[in-house]
Amino acid sequence: MGLWMLFLTFLKIGFFTVGGGLAMLPLMQQELVSGGLMTMAETVDMVAVSQMTPGPFAINASAFAGMRLYGVWGAAVATLGVTLPSAVIATLTAKFFIAFSKRQAVKDTMATVRPVVMGLILSAALSVANAALLQGGTDGGIDVPALGLAMVSLVLLLTVKKLSPILLIVICGAFGAIFLQ
Repeated sequence: MGLWMLFLTFLKIGFFTVGGGLAMLPLMQQELVSGGLMTMAETVDMVAVSQMTPGPFAINASAFAGMRLYGVWGAAVATLGVTLPSAVIATLTAKFFIAFSKRQAVKDTMATVRPVVMGLILSAALSVANAALLQGGTDGGIDVPALGLAMVSLVLLLTVKKLSPILLIVICGAFGAIFLQ
C-alpha cells in the first residue's frame, strides 16, 4: 500500500464515520487490522495514545497509524484523508442544517442516527476491552491486573465527581510502570 492508498483508506474512514471519535474505531479496525496493515495490539496502542494526547481522536489515531506505516508523510496523508470529508460535510451541513432543522424528516433522521452512533461506540469499547483484558492474560485468560485497574478506574470516574481523567491516566500509568512489569 502506498501513500495514495493510505489517503483513500482514511478518506473512506472519514466519510463513513458518523459520530466521530471512537465511533470510527470499528471501521479503522476493519481497514487496518483486517487489511493486514496493523495488528490488534497496535490498534489498541493507537487508541491509548490517541486518547491521552491532546486533540481530536480521529486526527490523533490517523496520525499514529500513518506514522507507523509511512513515517511523517504517512501521518500527514492519513490525517488529511480522515479530516477532509469532515471539513466538507461540516461546511455543507452548517450552511443548510439551520434552514432545514425544523423539518420532520430531518428530526426523524437525527433520531435514527443517534442509536446507531451509540452502537458503534459500544462496539469499539467492547473490541478495546477484549484486546486489553483478554488477550493479555496468561493462557488466553483474563488479564486480572488490567481488569482490576479498569474496574477501579470505572468506579472512580462514576463516583468521584471532580476526578480528572488526566490524573487517573497518570496514576494508572505510574501504577502499571511500578507494579505490573
